Amino acid sequence: MTQAVTSPSSPAHHAATLRAALAQLDGVILGKPGQIRLAVACLLARGHLLIEDQPGVGKTTLAGALARTFGLHFRRVQFTADLLPADLTGVSVWDAATATFRFLEGPVFSEVLLADEINRATPRTQGALLEAMEERQVSEGGVTRPLPDPFFVIATQNPAAFVGTSPLPEAQLDRFLMTVTLGYPDPRAERTLLETGGRSLSVRDLGAVLDAGTLLSMQREVDGVHAAPPLLDYLQRLAGATRQHPALAAGLSPRALLALLSAARAWAYLEGRRMALPEDVQAVFPALAAHRLPPRDPGVNVTELLTRMLAETPIP
Repeated sequence: MTQAVTSPSSPAHHAATLRAALAQLDGVILGKPGQIRLAVACLLARGHLLIEDQPGVGKTTLAGALARTFGLHFRRVQFTADLLPADLTGVSVWDAATATFRFLEGPVFSEVLLADEINRATPRTQGALLEAMEERQVSEGGVTRPLPDPFFVIATQNPAAFVGTSPLPEAQLDRFLMTVTLGYPDPRAERTLLETGGRSLSVRDLGAVLDAGTLLSMQREVDGVHAAPPLLDYLQRLAGATRQHPALAAGLSPRALLALLSAARAWAYLEGRRMALPEDVQAVFPALAAHRLPPRDPGVNVTELLTRMLAETPIP
């Protein structure tokens, strides 16, 4: 009896590869399977990720581990008050040998860019990065230069109470598909860190489970995940609930609703399905919506509000 051979480009092979990638990431970022899956779903949906948290909880480790696991070129930029837009995007310099200007690419020309502590930079520098994220290209000296494909930005943001921070405006926050918070590890994961000295599995030791070409193929498959009309009804109900809630100053925009559909498709793909279900929407809804919904009262916990909203919104 002949055993069937799985093609490297088949959905079954992609599913097995994705499981291996998630397992490797779980071995590096201990006790955070939900946040890891949200980050991978964000990547599969061609979005960008914002991580809001205290220093020292693994934000940089997550970014590096994602890049190495997916076989992507990775660069990190530490955002500071004196960082200039050209430090990110690149600059043209005069080449005396050829009597022409030569463009030197900035770190934004990478497949995975970690923008560390983005809210420590000036609004002008923040805007340069966010424009590149939206347009996926850089214009300099009258020449437009496309960014790599795939192109994934992971930005980290310290709490607003920290000294020297410049919060991102709502319009710029909307450029990020999802926001996650890693938080402190649970006691068991923290004990493992203490017992191993944090050396149980180093990011430097990680091998590539897949490559950029495989990721692009997966992203195309995510685009093909089916969304039935009742699911679209559910998305509209959730959007309506955010727009009518008295505690919110604004609800989800049509662009945010499209982003929610993309994220739900990516989550369904992670679960091995080719059809998005309401539970896929529910899994990504808080991470996608929380940073897009400004509360009228700063004391309102938007994430808790969204959890209640999911419980109260009927599924068609």
